[in-house]
Amino acid sequence: MLGNKRRDTQIELRVRRLLHARGLRYRVDYAPLDKRRRADIVFTRQRVAIFIDGCFWHGCPLHYIQPKTNAHYWWPKIERNIARDLENTHRLGDAGWAVVRFWEHEDPDEIADSIAELIASLRAQSSLAS
Repeated sequence: MLGNKRRDTQIELRVRRLLHARGLRYRVDYAPLDKRRRADIVFTRQRVAIFIDGCFWHGCPLHYIQPKTNAHYWWPKIERNIARDLENTHRLGDAGWAVVRFWEHEDPDEIADSIAELIASLRAQSSLAS
């Protein structure tokens, strides 16, 4: 498992390049609340945490395939990951953060469009409130 990257996966890099090309600036692999729970892309001013979850590691309902060997190890591990994802989402939400999750199989252009629209709307709301 040491060969599996925690950050800078292909999909993350593609989405980050698209966001950067649109003039958006963000933090990468940043912990909004505590050091152990890190989001893939974070917009600190707008308090938005973006997660791009891997289909295998996070139990994608469309693409997760149970391994045939060592299944007694893998499924509980994936269940813990799913539970931790839910807990992170709730903790961040309770702290006033917007949490957006995407799957690695989603189109990077669509992910970047969605993020850019969210950030633009949050910026517009904050400028109206000021």
